[in-house]
Amino acid sequence: MEIKSALTRQYRASLQMLRQCIEVCPDHMWNKSNNRPYWNIAGHALYFTHLYMVQTEEDFVSFEPDIEVTHNVWDPISVDVFFSKEQLLGYCDQLFEACPGLVEKLNLEAEETGYYWYKDMGKYEHQLVNLKHLQGHVGQLSELLMAEGIDIDWVSKA
Repeated sequence: MEIKSALTRQYRASLQMLRQCIEVCPDHMWNKSNNRPYWNIAGHALYFTHLYMVQTEEDFVSFEPDIEVTHNVWDPISVDVFFSKEQLLGYCDQLFEACPGLVEKLNLEAEETGYYWYKDMGKYEHQLVNLKHLQGHVGQLSELLMAEGIDIDWVSKA
């Protein structure tokens, strides 16, 4: 099996699961006032998945809307910042479509990740970390939904 094809299928499957989490989230949960609103967790997962799907930080070009503000889920969110379901679904769809081309451009044999905060790791392993991070947040959002009696479907490959 070709590694880039497998990575693409797994990224796209995970993005489909994240899309489900965004799509079925009840309105009362979307912007629940706490330090980690649902939309921010979803935006954070999308932002970093996209960021790390390119060779280096310098190569990154955000889609619209620019969701970089969601990068830190630990800091309180400014009341001036908010992304709608439609905005994050649009970003997710753009990333799903761009995924094959982005993965194809990666040099998985590079000995560095291309991001100064990830040390002692090559690009291939970094992609595995990226998938793990994405699925971790899909699990987090899915658990929040399950507490409301809402399930999403498992997607094994796409």
